[in-house]
Amino acid sequence: MIGPSLFPVSAALSGGDKEGERNQIGVWGKMDKANDRASGLLGRLSGFMRSCLFRVLRMGPIPTHYSFIMDGNRRYAKKVNMGEGAGHRAGFFALVSVLKYCYEVGVKYISIYAFSIDNFKRRPDEVKTIMDLILEKIEGLLEEGSIADQYGVRVYFVGNLKLLDERVRIAAEKVMEATAHNTRCVLLICIAYTSCDEIVNSVRECCKDKLEEIEDKEGGGGGVVVNEHSAIQLVDIEKHMYMGVAPDPDVLLRTSGEKRLSNYQLWQTTHCTLYSPTALWPEISLLHVVWGILKFQRSYAYFEKKKKML
Repeated sequence: MIGPSLFPVSAALSGGDKEGERNQIGVWGKMDKANDRASGLLGRLSGFMRSCLFRVLRMGPIPTHYSFIMDGNRRYAKKVNMGEGAGHRAGFFALVSVLKYCYEVGVKYISIYAFSIDNFKRRPDEVKTIMDLILEKIEGLLEEGSIADQYGVRVYFVGNLKLLDERVRIAAEKVMEATAHNTRCVLLICIAYTSCDEIVNSVRECCKDKLEEIEDKEGGGGGVVVNEHSAIQLVDIEKHMYMGVAPDPDVLLRTSGEKRLSNYQLWQTTHCTLYSPTALWPEISLLHVVWGILKFQRSYAYFEKKKKML
């Protein structure tokens, strides 16, 4: 008797539940729309406030070249109990935000220390994880709507690219070719890079050029004339630098509180504002980017005076 008597009650409940479910779905739909409107409003408000802040900053000098040493991805992963690969992925999302802030405020050149030659000495599985992530993000730069597409960014991969995995090297070359027509902003990704390798490579290329000049003169007869013009000049070395496609950095920001350059742009940072916030790279924010610009503006007159004395 109990079993059969439950069926009509169950059917009645079922009908009521369907009507209640439809009402609930309608309420949820309205809440989603309200949330979307609120998110859109907050996004526009945030963008407006950022625009006002940047307008104030532009009352003073803006760095032409802002450089970053992205330090602290692994420590961030340990701090929040994430895998090492997840820390580097979080660092990439932080990088996208930093690039947007810099381009919006009017910085023309941005360089980042993505992967040092010394990093190849890390555990093979970690190197592979990083290279896979780099390959994924490089290929993403070719997609429509990428940051390179949105801001008209020309991308250079700077370093000893012969040391890279073939897949990564080919992808990097495709991005450089695909963005070669962009002129609004420039992004230099230092990968398989150290300053020592850059200097040695530049001197080697200079020696090759001078040797070719001497051989050409020998071929023309009259013997070889060695004079001051045959010697390697400063301009020759700088012409062959990996970073020769950009002016020297105005600001170098290294996260995690470290004050070392770690073999990064040693040649180019003679007249450069250095800033080392304690935040790990995935924790970098608009505040840190702005503070770096303010430090640059405060020391701008001093560095300009130093440059004129050269």
